[in-house]
Amino acid sequence: MHLYQVLKRPVVTEKSQYQGDLYERQYVFEVDKRANKQLVKAAVEKIFDVDVLQVRIINVKPKSGRYGRRVVIRKPGWKKAIVTLAAGQSIQIFEGV
Repeated sequence: MHLYQVLKRPVVTEKSQYQGDLYERQYVFEVDKRANKQLVKAAVEKIFDVDVLQVRIINVKPKSGRYGRRVVIRKPGWKKAIVTLAAGQSIQIFEGV
């Protein structure tokens, strides 16, 4: 798998914005299902030119929702990676969002 295929999109929520603050330096990405910690670390270091200290990966379970009265929709599961950077570094894509 190519390094540019590992990261799908940044996850921008209130919690991820709080984690990306100067104190915690953690950023959240949606990653490919086949990605592991080493691939995520290498991709973030190469794409954003930062030093990664820690990578945590979480499999988000699929959820079922409803559309109308009887139609049940199953939203697919996905994989989330929380990346911790070295002190004094940040990723500019998250700044000012």
